[in-house]
Formats: sequence, C-alpha cells, structure tokens
Amino acid sequence: MGSREESNSSSVEAMEGKKNVSEGKKHLKKRRREDAEVLGRDNDGKEGGDGIAVAQKTDMEKKKKRKQMDKERHRIKSAETKELVPKKVTGPSDQVPTLLPSKSLQGFHIDIFRDLSSVEVSAREAAVEALVKELQKVQKAYEKSGGTVYERNSQLEAEKDEGLKNCAPSLRYALRRLIRGVSSSRECARQGFALGLTTVLGTIQSISIDSTLELVDNLLEVSSSMKGQEARDCFLGLLFAYGALARSGRVAHEWSLNNKTLMIKEFIRVVVSLADKKSYLREPAVSIILELADTLPIDAVAAHVLEAPALADWFDKAISNENPDALYLALKLREKASADSKIFCKLLPSPFTPSNLFTPDCLSSLVPCLKETTFCQPRMHSVWPVLVNVLFSDVSLQKDGAAFSDSTQALKKCRKLSSTEKNLAKRLNCFCSLIIDGSLLMSSHDRKHLAFDILLLLLPRLPASCSKAILSYKLVQCLMDILSTKDSWLYKAAQYFLQELSKWAERDVDHLVAVIIALQQHSFGRFDSITHTHVVKDLVSKFNSASGCMLFVQSLMSLFIDDNGSLDKGSAQATIESSEMISLDGSSYTDSSGNPDILRSWIVDSLPRVFKYLKLKLEEKLHIQREILKFLTVEGLFTASLGREVTSFELQEKLKWPKTASSSNVRKICIQQLQLLLADAEKSMGTKNESDMFITDDLGSYFMHFLDTLCNIPSVSLFRPLSKEDEEAFKKMQSMESRFLKMEEREIEVYPMRFLLVQLLLQVLLKPGEFSETASELVICYKKAFVTLTDLDSTDEEHDDDTGSPAFMDVLVDTLLSLLPQSSAPLFFSIEQVFKFFSDQITESALISMLRVVKKDLKPSRHQSVIDEEEDDAEDDFLEIEESEDVDEAGDSDGGQSDHSSEDEDAEGSADLEVAANVNAAPLGSDDSDGGMSDEEMFRMDSYLAQIFKDRKNAAGSDTAQSQLMFFKLRVLSLLEIFLHKNAGNPLVLVAYPYLVKAFVNAYATEGSEQLGPRIAGILQKKLFKSKDYPKGDSVQSSLLETQLEKSLRLSSRSRQKVVATLAQNSTFWILKVLHGNFSQNELSRVPHMLQPLLEDYFNNKKSRLKSGFIKEIFRRYPWTGHRLFGFLLEKCTSTKSEYRSTEALALIEVVLKTWVSGKAHADEDAPGGLQENLLPLCNLMQQLLSKPMSKGSRRSDVRRFFVLALQAIARSKLSEAFCKALRPDAYAACESYLGDKFRPLLKFDDGVSGKNINREEKKSC
Repeated sequence: MGSREESNSSSVEAMEGKKNVSEGKKHLKKRRREDAEVLGRDNDGKEGGDGIAVAQKTDMEKKKKRKQMDKERHRIKSAETKELVPKKVTGPSDQVPTLLPSKSLQGFHIDIFRDLSSVEVSAREAAVEALVKELQKVQKAYEKSGGTVYERNSQLEAEKDEGLKNCAPSLRYALRRLIRGVSSSRECARQGFALGLTTVLGTIQSISIDSTLELVDNLLEVSSSMKGQEARDCFLGLLFAYGALARSGRVAHEWSLNNKTLMIKEFIRVVVSLADKKSYLREPAVSIILELADTLPIDAVAAHVLEAPALADWFDKAISNENPDALYLALKLREKASADSKIFCKLLPSPFTPSNLFTPDCLSSLVPCLKETTFCQPRMHSVWPVLVNVLFSDVSLQKDGAAFSDSTQALKKCRKLSSTEKNLAKRLNCFCSLIIDGSLLMSSHDRKHLAFDILLLLLPRLPASCSKAILSYKLVQCLMDILSTKDSWLYKAAQYFLQELSKWAERDVDHLVAVIIALQQHSFGRFDSITHTHVVKDLVSKFNSASGCMLFVQSLMSLFIDDNGSLDKGSAQATIESSEMISLDGSSYTDSSGNPDILRSWIVDSLPRVFKYLKLKLEEKLHIQREILKFLTVEGLFTASLGREVTSFELQEKLKWPKTASSSNVRKICIQQLQLLLADAEKSMGTKNESDMFITDDLGSYFMHFLDTLCNIPSVSLFRPLSKEDEEAFKKMQSMESRFLKMEEREIEVYPMRFLLVQLLLQVLLKPGEFSETASELVICYKKAFVTLTDLDSTDEEHDDDTGSPAFMDVLVDTLLSLLPQSSAPLFFSIEQVFKFFSDQITESALISMLRVVKKDLKPSRHQSVIDEEEDDAEDDFLEIEESEDVDEAGDSDGGQSDHSSEDEDAEGSADLEVAANVNAAPLGSDDSDGGMSDEEMFRMDSYLAQIFKDRKNAAGSDTAQSQLMFFKLRVLSLLEIFLHKNAGNPLVLVAYPYLVKAFVNAYATEGSEQLGPRIAGILQKKLFKSKDYPKGDSVQSSLLETQLEKSLRLSSRSRQKVVATLAQNSTFWILKVLHGNFSQNELSRVPHMLQPLLEDYFNNKKSRLKSGFIKEIFRRYPWTGHRLFGFLLEKCTSTKSEYRSTEALALIEVVLKTWVSGKAHADEDAPGGLQENLLPLCNLMQQLLSKPMSKGSRRSDVRRFFVLALQAIARSKLSEAFCKALRPDAYAACESYLGDKFRPLLKFDDGVSGKNINREEKKSC
C-alpha cells in the first residue's frame, strides 16, 4: 500500500508539472497570436510609398520578437525540468520507503541524447561517455535494490515486456532511444547513436543480445507501406544497429560462454537478409560480418561463420547475381580461416593459390562480379585492394625514390627474371588482359575510371620488368582517345593517371625506358601530338646520362630484333583495322597485314631522335651514334644468308637480324635515317672547336669502314643485288673515300666531299639505276679538283689527256644541279657544303647554268608588254613582263600573248648575255641565246630539267610540274645565295644580277610563283644591296651597268606593285654605287641623261608613279647627278603651270642647293651644270616666285626656305657679286624686302663691295 500511495503521489506531482507546462505553452501561443495581429495592423496602416521602410522595420521587429519567443521557450523548458524533479516524500514511520535515500539513488537525464547528433566528433564522444556513466550508475542502483523498485525516472515511458527484465527502466528506455536514433537522418544522429549503442552494449553485460536483436527488429521494422526516404532510414538504422552489435563484442562473448550457441548464425542470417534488400546495403553488411569474424577466433569462424546457411546460399548465387560483395567476403573469410572450404567452391579455386586464382578460367567466371563494383564510384570497392594483395602476395613492396641506374648492363639484368617475377608477370598478364583490357576499358566511362584507379593501385608495387602487362595497347589507345579532347568526361582522370605514371617512371632508368617504349610503341610514336601533352618529351628529357640514353637505344634495338616483342594480338588487330601508322615527323607507314614491320618502322624512325633533348659530350654522343649507325647499316643494307646471327672477328661483335625479314619499306626508312644521322654528324663537324677539328675518326669514315668490313664477310650480302653500273659506281665511291682519308695535309677541308660521297652511296642503294652516272662524274670532278687523289692511284684510267674537255667547275656544277631535283634534305645539305667549298672557283658558264634554271618559266606571265619601244623586238628585256600604265588600252589578244611567249625562248637573255660578255671582255655576240654554253651543256641542262617533270609527274601525292620546278629553283637559289655571300665583290655578280631581277619580276607576274619572289628579294637585299663589298676592277664596264640602271629606273617609275618598285629603287642605288666606285664623274655623263626623261614624265604626266623621295635620295647620295640636272630643274620649276609640280621641283632644287651649302660639291663647282652656269636661270626663278606668290601658306614657307638656301649656296660658292649683277634692280629690292634683315647677312660680298653700289652702276650703264 505504501508503495502504491507513494507512486500515486509522485504521479500526481508529475501530472501537476505537466499541467503547468501545458499552461505555459498556451500562454506562449497566445503571445504569438497577439504579436502577429499587432504586426498585421502596423503593416496595413502604412502608405504604399513607405513600403521599403515598412519592410525593413518589420524584419527588425520579427527578429526581436523571435528572440523574445526563444527566451520564453527556454524559460518554460527550464521550469519543466525543475517541476519534473520529484520532491522528497515523507510518510508515516511505520511504512517501508520505496525509494533509496537521495544520496545513494541515481537519476538519469534525458538531455544527454541531444548531443549524440552533434556534428562535432568530440561532442558526440563526450555525450556517449556521460550516457554510459549514468546508465552504469542507474543499473548498479537497480541491481542493488533487487529490481523491486523503480528509480526516479521510471515515468519516462510505460513499461513493456521486451525481455529486458534485468535492466533498469532508464536503461531500457535508453536502449529503445538509441535504437530509434540510428534510423534518424538528422545531422550526425546515426553515427552518434550507433556509437552510444555500441558502447552501452559493450559495457553493460546485463543486456540480453537476443532481446536486443528482437528489439531492433521490432523498432526498425520496415513495413510494406514505407517507401522512399522513410524505408531508407529504417534500412540504414538496421545496418547501424547490427554494426553496433558486432563491434560491441557481445556476440563473441556469447560464443565464449557457449561455443554451441546459435547466436552467430542467427546474426549472420539477419545481416545477410538485410544485405539482400538493397544493393547499397551489401558492402557495409559484409563489413559487419567481417568485423564480427575479427572478434572471433579461427575455430569459431570455421564452425559458425563459414557454416552459416545464409552465407552458403549467398556464395552459391554470387556469380549469377553479379555480387562483388560476396566475392570480397569470401576472400577475406578464406584469409581469416587460412584454409579452403567447400563454401567457396563456386567462387574461389581449390586449392587456393595466387596462380590458381589468376587464371583465365577463374578470372573469366569472376568478371560479372567485378564489373558491378562501379556502383560505389567514385570510391573504389573493397574487393580490389584484396585482389591486388593476393596478386602481389609473394613480391616485396618496392622502395620509392630509387636512384637512377647508370650501369649499361641494366638491360641484361632486366632480361634475367627470377621465378617470382615470371609468375607475377603471368598473373599480371592474365589479370590485365581479362579484367582491365577485356572488361573495363571496353565498357562504360565509370568502368574506364575504375580501370585507372586499379592501375594506380598496382603501380607502387609493380616492377619495371612487368610494366608491359599494364601498359597495354588498349590502355594507351584509351588514354589517347580521352586526352585528345579536353571536354571528355574522363579527361581529368586520365590526366591524373598520366601524372602518377610519370612519377612512377622517374624512379629509375628501367621504369623510364619501359614507359616511353610502351607509350610510343602503342601510339606509333605520336602520343604527345595526339594527346596534346608533353609526357613523352618530358620523360625523354629525364635521361641525364649517356648510359641511360644507351639503355633506351638498346631497348629499341632489342624490340626490333625480338619478334616476340611485336604487337600483341589485340593491338595487331587494331592496327590492321586502322592500317596506317604515323611516324614522329608526320610520314605515314601503311601496312595492311599487321606484320612486325609496322613496329620496326617506328623504332627505326625514333632511333636518331634520342639526342634531340639530351646534351652529351662529343665522345659520348659519337659512341651512341656509332651504335645506332651500326644497327641501321646491318638492318637496312645487309642480310645474312646463314642463320640470324653472324660473328665478325674484325669488329668483335655479333650481328643479329630478326627472324622475320624486314620489308623493303623498313630498309628504305633505315637508309633515310642513316642519311639523317650522317648529316647531323656533318653539321657537328662544322661547329667543332679547333681542338676537335683534327679528329679523323668521324662518323662518315667510321661508316665507310664498317660498310667495307661487312662487304668482306662471305655470309653477309647487300639486301638487293646491284646492276653493273651501280656496282661500278659503288666501288668508285668507296675507293675515292679511302683516298680522301689518306690526304693528311688537307683532311680538314675535304670532309664535305667525303660526306657527299657517303650520302650519294646511300642514294645509289636507295634508288638503284638513277645515280650511278652522277656518282661517276662526281668522282671525276674530285680527281680534277685534287691532284693528290690522282697521284695516289697511278693506275687510274681517268687521268688521260684532258684537252678539249669542259672545265672542272662546269662539270661539278652540272653534276650538283642534276642531284638537286631528287635529293633528300641530308643529301642537299652535303651538296651545299661542297658548293660552298668550291664557290670561289666558279666560272661564268657554270653560273649562267644555275641562273637559267632560276629564270626558267613554264607558265606565261599574266601581263606582258614591251617597256622600251625603241629596243629591238628580238632583244630579251628582263622588264618585258612588267605591267605598263596603259595595259588596259593595249588590247592584246590571247593569241598575241601566246605568240610572244613562244618567241620568248629564242629571244631570251640577249641583254643579259651582253652583260656577261662585257664583264669578261669576251667578244660574245648579242645574237647568241646560249648564254656562253656549248651545245652539249645546253642539251644536258634540258635533259635534267625534263627529268624532273618526268620522274614526278605520275608520282603519288606529287604536285604539278610548275611546283616541282619551283622546288628546284628554290634549291638553286640556296646555292646562289652561298656564292653571293662569299663573292659579293666578284665581277661575276654583275652576271647574276640581271637574271635574278628578271626572275623576281616574273615571280610576281606568273601564277604559282608567289614564294619565289620574296626569296629572291631577300637574297638581293642581304647579299648585294646591303653588302659593304661590291664588284670592282677593270672587268666592270660602265656601258652595261648604265643599261641596267636605265631599266631599273623605268621599273621604279612604271611598276604598279610596291614590292617590285621598292626592289627597283634599291637596285638603282646599288648600280650607282658600283658606277661611282669604279668610274669618275666625267665618265658617267650618261647617268643624268637617264634621269632626265623620268623627271620630264614626272612633271608632265599626272599618272607617273615616280616618287620624288626616290630622286631626292639619289641626289643626296650622289650629288653630281643633281648638279648636272640643276638647270633642267630650274627650267621645269619656271615653266610648269601646276603649282603642285612647281613646289615638287622646288623641293628637288633644295636638295641640290643643300649639297653646295654643305660643301659636298666643292670638287664639282666647275663641272657642267654647276651653280655659276645656272646663275641667271636661278635669278629668273627667284624673280618669278616673288612676282607670283604661292597660294597656300605651307608652300610659301617652302619658297622662303628656297630663297635662304639659294643665297647660302651663292655665298658658299663666292658668287654673290655675280648674283647681284644678274639680278635686276627691282628683283633685288623685292628680295631684300621679302627676306628683310636676313637678306644682306646671307650674301657675303667680296672686297667690301655692297650690292647697292653694284646695282647703281648697272643702272648708270643702262
């Protein structure tokens, strides 16, 4: 009875407390309604114009009232807490108290659950710690009381039959609250409540696990009516609750008490059942089972976990259900149990070993499970690290940051793989081919992303010897496809993978070589260009030693010779489909059969490029170049008749060939790369220091020695038999090169000739039957050029009587010209070096042979007109194609133009031949059109010009004959540039000049010659016009130069094209410089007469294109030309009717007057056309300008400046008295009035005689 009364009294107090709380809440609601009404009235009473102010005031009032309401709410809650605390009850002394004394009775505060959902981890941990302490105290108090009384907070929830009779009411309430809390999605409630549940279950042993599982199922039951977020919360709540049970260790504790308990199997059943509900629950459910297994001993795992019926069924259906979590659980449980079990028979091999797991059959069965691991992107599924650990289970982890290996034997060491590495390579090949290449890279974007993540997981533990397995063809192609477009979805993932791959490659030289070869091998040498990156370039630049570079070269060579190193089946098939491969320099390799020649072509193309980013010493570079040269020579030029290996005792090394013979295309590329390598060596010799110039064992001589050695091996022969002519030329070149080596005195000078021989020898092998004659002629030229070569071989047949034979230089130039159309870039470089060596000895006929090529045209010019009508029609004028100002009025028909162009060949170059005849003082007739060439030379010139068009007319990808001729012209111009650069003062320059100018003008008048004009203009400007040297000597004739000067002046005054007019002006200045430097002014009397018609046309014809600035510049540079035209200019300025033309003439007169004022014309005072002779016309002009002033102010200022200059020139020439006598009195007065105080000081009279007295005496005499 006492206990009932006490409980009733406490219930009454609780009810009173609740009543007070409810009254407080009602009061708070009433206050809110009143505040809302006040706010509504305030808003209604405002005018529309104060809307903004009202809104701002309303917001502030709302904030204030909200704060007040929060304060009121906190006050009510605090009052509620105080009222709920039970008061001390006193009863009659005969009743037994039901509560313990206040000091020993512990209470439980529900406010502690609030901090369990805090975002801060420390707050959640502190709340859990406080919760556990209070519950422990409550439970201890409950157990001390024997469970017969309630503790103070028993009214928190009605008592339920939950199987937790040994727990205090507060503990039961806390359990229910914690279980419901793990299903809450509020902030971090799941984490906090799960942590609390784990800790409570682990510390309070009186809680029954069976009852807890039942309570979890009841409180978090997912009914059929639940959908969406509500059902998801319950599923996650169950997951967190089961996880808390597993982590608490209570399940393992139950097994320790009873090893036959069914608790473990039941727990696994409910967890697996939960995992089957949703796919996103499987992986965390597996983690719960594994955490449970970690708390159990091995015996318990084998007897209870592995024998659980739910797991057996799960594993059996894993492959059909594509369940990667079952595979992960099976791998981890097998690792935990350390023994095979029948439960894994459908997932894992038996017996389980890494080699048995990574077999095609086993991995193929696991592919469906592994492909479904992408559901947890971007996080990697837990099964992959486990598989990687199994894959590398017998390989130790490599150390990062290993130093670069500088040993040249590193490649040999890499080939000797240990048994462990061999097994690892097999497993990796199987894993990557089936899983990475076969399943993931060929699927969706998510799976490609997963493939990159897996490979990044493999890289840190991957040895360099096994890198080929992961750097497959499909991976490189996938990277190229993604990185070729920045907008691709996987661009950042692929970019990050490349960065990590580059870091891995930088560990040592082995890794570096493996990555470079893989990327370039599978991209056919174009990885950087396709992906728009610099990965390969940066990796190649990491080679910081000659040994590392040599290792890379040897790796490429081994890949070439080893047939097993060719493309795998997948990449070969893809190559067959693409059937095209591009080299580093853009040339294409086409092969439709998928044979190893595709890869070999790339290797050969890449070998000479290893020095591009590497700076080596001369000796180190020469050593690597020799290795490459030997390899290219063996694989490109020779073949073995007995086996694949030949040992050369002289060379002391083995020569190897691939099992499958290389095609002719591969051999062609080998020869081309040999030419590039030798050209690079020749350039290096041209830039050596003096201390290095006497190295006789250069790459060219080494190549010839190596070639001779191979030719003397019986079992080795050239890859193709040579014809009789080619074989003879081949032997001649070999013999000539050996003679050059014996020339000790001039060995430094002859290295260009030796390299040209080597290049030509390779060209004979590359194109049989085309260069044998040219090679023989070149050998003859060398023998004529160097007498020492003939002396070395007295039995030669060529040094017979040479009377009547053409000059050596003519034959050499003709031979070089015949090589130009078909020469490659390396051969052309050698031709340039040889021509540079002999350019000082060039003859006129040889020079004309080159110039005729430059002037040759296949297309008629667009506009043709005769500039000088007085010239003979048969004369070939190089201005012939220039546009006339009246071209629209010419009205020539197409037939007339074609007739004229047909006659052009007969009339070509007569004026130019005249220049050549005068330069050499030879009696050449102007009617000859052969340019001083013999009939044989002319026929030879026409033959190799015709050969250009015949050879390339039907070639694949060839252009028109005009473009081929343009290519030939540009190469000849390069040789002419060399000649002009070294011989700017040679009189033969005057032979080359008219040809070049005509070719320049034709380039702007003929279609398809646009690139020729700027090239010729650049040569003329840099090598002639701006050169300090110019032709000098008795062979320079003024008549021919004056003729060219007259043509340049016409071109500058009539050309409509600014570029042509500018070059004509510069030509005029250069010709005047040559004339002025070789002849006196009296001998150049015709020059001013050439300028006078131009000035006449300029003053009379408004359409004249002559620029006055051009004439002024001539007068400034060569004052004598202006002095002889001074009278003509005075007359034109006086007689012209146009004020503008008069001002222009006045400007030219000023330039001439300045030469007298400055003193430059002191030596020319008495020359014809001087100032004294033209004093009277000058006075007349001054009188006219004073009588008829200019209309514009600017022109009047020009007139005043003229007067000042004229008086200064008169005073400078001491002609003041004569001037005053020649000037009429009225004109004198007008001048004095016009100039004012400046007039008399400008005239410096002699002997103190004034101008006024002179004029007075003239008046008297009159």
